[in-house]
Amino acid sequence: MRKAIMRGFSGLKGAGSAQLLPQARLAGPMPWVIAIMIALTTVAAAGALALNNLANASRAELSGGVTVQIVEAAPAERDRQAQAALKLLRSSTGVASAALVPKEDLDRLIEPWLGESATGGETIPLPALIDVRLDSGASRSRIDALRRQLLAVAPAAQVDAQASWLRPVISAIRSLQYLALALILLLAAASTAAVWLAARTALGSNRETIDVVHHLGGTDAQIARIFQRSVARDAMLGGVAGLAVGLIGIFAMAQRFADLDSGMMAVGGLTTIDWLLLALIPVAGVVLATLTARFTVTAALRRML
Repeated sequence: MRKAIMRGFSGLKGAGSAQLLPQARLAGPMPWVIAIMIALTTVAAAGALALNNLANASRAELSGGVTVQIVEAAPAERDRQAQAALKLLRSSTGVASAALVPKEDLDRLIEPWLGESATGGETIPLPALIDVRLDSGASRSRIDALRRQLLAVAPAAQVDAQASWLRPVISAIRSLQYLALALILLLAAASTAAVWLAARTALGSNRETIDVVHHLGGTDAQIARIFQRSVARDAMLGGVAGLAVGLIGIFAMAQRFADLDSGMMAVGGLTTIDWLLLALIPVAGVVLATLTARFTVTAALRRML
């Protein structure tokens, strides 16, 4: 008798997901909800990873960077002091390199704001700029010592650590990273809530069928596996679709940022490890949805008995 009951349950188990969750694949809202969540999570994660790469690369590049400005209106005197400062810097201990920024580059920098009429000649007297790289970090004491040396040969010299003006930018980037991480957590919570609601709804609409399975000897764990497999299939379909949409959005945004032709944007690209992490987002989504469905169904079945 026991064997006959278990054979009957086995028959129900084989078609269990179709009976307990009768919706066809992609017919219900679950795959679409998961696809939307995965797409948004992929875009948010890509943004957080790109911002992290940008902040780290910028900090590493500018940690030993120093800018020397020769603020002098008279062109001849400005050039004389610039050459004297350049000679001193190249012979100073702890200076890895020093190069005078060409005037053409300075004109190209101010042209978008002041127009072509303001560039070239001496319409607007621009300071001479010297790009300096130190062997170690640009500490305050090192900057002060370098300033004192330069003022002896170039009274119009001004020395600034490149990392000082970048500090507010790095702070803003970190804030955007935290915002992206908070968005990812909210999307994960929303996905969990959607799976919980779908599992509860399926249990309520199939209560009579579940009672029959219980009478045939089915356990809570066996019934939970039926729901678990169904939710896992929906999550896999939605995850693949969401990842595809998210990647399309990432490539579209990457092209827009590439059009800016900015040096900072160039160092904010995604690495191979970053792409692998993005590929794991649907996997994490499937695991989260499956575990949520199992725990939800198991807890509900205990209360039904």
